[in-house]
Amino acid sequence: MQEFALLAFIMALALGAYWAMVIFPKQRAFEKRQRYIQNLSIGSEVITYGGIIGKIISIETDEGIAHVEIANGVTIRLVTAALVQPYDPETLKRDMRIKTDEEHLPEH
Repeated sequence: MQEFALLAFIMALALGAYWAMVIFPKQRAFEKRQRYIQNLSIGSEVITYGGIIGKIISIETDEGIAHVEIANGVTIRLVTAALVQPYDPETLKRDMRIKTDEEHLPEH
């Protein structure tokens, strides 16, 4: 009976570790994206999954579709879930600089 209790304890620990390291972070990321999508507004500059930068012209909340202008006079329809993050040039520059700096670090 002790072997069963030990096995159950180890399985519970493994399940807890899996939840803490995999499920919980994914839930947090999903909730963060949902909040971002719910707070979208007309005029916001966004980046899509494809890396396209545009400005929201209108949002059809019932259908979950956003009309995004990607160039003067060029508007595309996107599912709001395809809008990944707000466009912030400073953040993009910083992230690119970090990646570039890491590529040039000497190897040990």
